[in-house]
This record gives sequence, structure tokens and C-alpha cells, in this order.
Amino acid sequence: MKQIPTSESDQIEFKTSFNEDVIVSLVAFANTKGGSVYVGIADNGKIIGVTLSAESVQQWVNSIKSKTVPSLMPDVEVLEINGKQIVAIRIIEYPVKPLSVQGKYYRRIQNSNHLMSASEVSDCYMQSMQYSWDSYLHTGSSIKDLDPLRIRKFINRLNEKGRINLDGSDIEILQKLKLIKDNKPTNAAILLFAKDPLMYDVHAGRLKTPDMILDDRIIRNTLFEAVDETMRYIISHLKVAYEISDETVRTTTQRTEIFEYPLDALRELVLNAIIHRKYNSTVDIQIKIFDNKITIFNPGGLYGNITIEDLNRDDYQASARNKLIVEAFYLTGDIEKYGTGYQRIRKAVANYPTMKFIYRETQGGYIAELTYEQQKNKQNKIEDIGEDDGLTIKDIEKGKKRARKGQEREQEREQEKEQEREQEISTYIIKLVEKMEDKSWSVTNLMAVLNLTSRRNFLYTYLYPAIRSGFVSMLYPENPTHRNQKYYLTTKAKKIYFSK
Repeated sequence: MKQIPTSESDQIEFKTSFNEDVIVSLVAFANTKGGSVYVGIADNGKIIGVTLSAESVQQWVNSIKSKTVPSLMPDVEVLEINGKQIVAIRIIEYPVKPLSVQGKYYRRIQNSNHLMSASEVSDCYMQSMQYSWDSYLHTGSSIKDLDPLRIRKFINRLNEKGRINLDGSDIEILQKLKLIKDNKPTNAAILLFAKDPLMYDVHAGRLKTPDMILDDRIIRNTLFEAVDETMRYIISHLKVAYEISDETVRTTTQRTEIFEYPLDALRELVLNAIIHRKYNSTVDIQIKIFDNKITIFNPGGLYGNITIEDLNRDDYQASARNKLIVEAFYLTGDIEKYGTGYQRIRKAVANYPTMKFIYRETQGGYIAELTYEQQKNKQNKIEDIGEDDGLTIKDIEKGKKRARKGQEREQEREQEKEQEREQEISTYIIKLVEKMEDKSWSVTNLMAVLNLTSRRNFLYTYLYPAIRSGFVSMLYPENPTHRNQKYYLTTKAKKIYFSK
């Protein structure tokens, strides 16, 4: 007797009867990794059987063919289990995708069918045709829109790394790399070398809580430069511990910096976000730096058939959304081409005892997170000092004392910075409160009276902190986005700032 699956999965679906949902599941399987629909089995795996006439199976096949584009041609097998008939309808993953059923496109995610969005349909088609968005010509651009200095810098790095040997002018080399086609730049070339970078931003910020933003920055640059600028911003907000080495304990002029997070892992995550993001999405890459956590949101989610479970292994098969961009970063040595990034991140994180590396898919994208319970702060240990080491116990104790003082000073400086940021926020609240007096204000009017032009700056620096502090209230608190929303001072604010 043929073995029948006992539960549904990413390649198995149970149906009690043949209907439209059977065809939807077959289309979803064909657009993903293939699969089988078993008709005559309930969702819980109980075999209930189906009644078949001489024409039933052929009618089902005809219905599947007529309602799908391109027409699906499944394999069908009638099985008898415990005296009951069930029908197994099997379909392979189709090489040219996506397929549709009555104008709708589906793909299989775990044990359910997912209706594909327009951008997912486009991605699926380009992947099956081995195209990528970055390989298309950039509409309305010419070679004159590319920065010769950025191109030359790229080619110099490419030659230094030596992963490929190309002769010719700079433009001829870009043509050989397919970054320029028919004397016009591709999307990849514009992203990498444009004189005026496109609006594909990295939005990075330092937050105390999800609602309290201490600092933020919009990073808009060509891709190689965006990686470096993003790393500089992140590092500027990291805490640093110091360790005095045995060899230099006598003078303590040398010290080892221990960053709050492994920089190699952070750079790998930033590279991953910038290289693999979905560039036909208008959503920004979002980096949030908290007291003991960093999150990086990448618009677009995982690409192809790769899953979170695949990423947990070191032998998964990588798949590239932006093939030309991946190639460019590979040739300069910034990345390894074949999916070794997460392996390197895990190795780097392993040196931080309480740190965790977490990643997950979310609505519209993918989030990677580094978090820890206790900051790595390795204390200097000197053991097995012999006669030839030339260090006395007094030298050792002095070195330890100086190391502790250095760490204490660093912690004090960090606390002072934190206090300065909080004081700065308080200053902005005071400015807002003094202008509001005893009136109700719209956002536009408040920005005008404060002589501000950036709405984001006003909301996150003035208004939201004032609301969280209990100094300002909304006229319509139950509907924050009300078209007639206005803001007024609370009794608490009036007592503090206007009491005589």
C-alpha cells in the first residue's frame, strides 16, 4: 500500500472534494517548489474518500487546464486506502513562472497559499527568467549621469582584489560587467556610480525607547559610499570598553578597544541590507540603535525559495535579488558570493558571551537583530608571571588600576552624553511650550511659529517628546490622524511654566 502523508506542509495539501481551492493549491505549488493535493482527505488527515464516475478524473484535469495560465498538466493517480478512493494530483515546480488561476497568482508559504502582490509577481518572473531588476536599463539616464571618479575608484579596487582581469577603458569595463548596455546605464550602474544618488535611503537612528528618538539620520548615497557612511554612523553611537594587554601593562599607553557589538558582524548586516534590498520598493532600510539592541529592517524580505530555516545552516544555497550589485561587491572583495555572510556573523557573535543573533521575516521585509544582556567588558588577566617577564606585582596592580579608571572614565563620558541628549530634548519641549501658551495649534501653525521646515524634525524633536512628557495633549486622542487634529498644553505644563 502506498504511503499517504499524515499532515499538510509546504508541498502537501488535503481536500475533501475537488473544487476551486484545489486548483489554487496546484498553482501555488507550481510557483514554488511543486507539491501534491490529496482529494478525499480531511484537514486533520482523516481519510474520508471521494465518489468517482468514469469521467470524474478527466473532468478535473480539463478544469485545471482551462482555468490556469499557462495551462497546468498535472499527474493524477487514483488510490484505494482502507476501501476508500482518494485522488493524488501532483504538479512539479514550473520553470517559467508565475502561473495564475483566473487572473490571480499564488505561491506556497508553509502549509497555506499566499496571494501574490504585483511586485511579488514581477520578482517571480524575473527570477524564473534569471533576470534581476538591477540589470534593466535605468529609464531616462545616460552615461553622462555616472560619476567618473566613482567608476575609477571601483575599478582600482577591482584590480587590487584580482578576482577578475579586464582590459579596456572604464566604460568598456563596465560594459563587460553588463553594468552598461547599449551605451546606457543599468539600474545597478546608477545605484553604484550616479552623480546624484537616487532616493533609496538608509534611515538610521539612536533610540532610548521605541518612541523616544535621541538622534536620527537619513543616509542617501551611492551604494559603496552608503555602506561606509552607515557604518560610521552606527559606530558613533556604540559603547566601547577597554582592555590593557599584558605586554603594555607597565606603561598602559596601548589598549584594546572592545566595541559593544562585533564590527565585522555589523558590517556584514549592513552590506546584506544594502546589497539585497528590494530597490523597486519605496520603503527605506531602517536601522534602530537601542541601549542593548540593534535592529536592521530590509525591505523586500527573503528572495527566491530560501527560508529562515535555510539561514540557520551553513550550507544553504544563496539566491541573489540584485545580481549585478552582488557581482560588483564580490569583485571588490566586500562580500563572498556564495552565502557565507551569516556564517561569519555567527562566528563573530560567538565571541560575545551574552549576545544573540535573531532574524525573521515581517510584513513587507526582513529584520535582523543583535541583542545582549550584558556588554562584553573583558577584564585584564595576568597569569603565570615568571622571573624573565620583568613585571612586579606592584606593576601589575598599577596596570589593573589604570585600566579600571579608564573604563570608569569612558562610562562617565557615556552618561554625560546621555544627559546632554536628554537636556537637549527638554530644551526643545520648553521652546514648544512657551510658544503654545493657552491656545490650540495645528502642526502647520506650530512649525511656522517655531520657524521650522522639517515636519519629521518637528514631530520627533518637539511634539512627540512633549506628548510623552505629559505637557501636550491631542484634541482628538482617540483618533491621532484626525483631519482637524490640534494640540494644546496640559494643566501640568501650565503649572510648571506659567505659574507665578
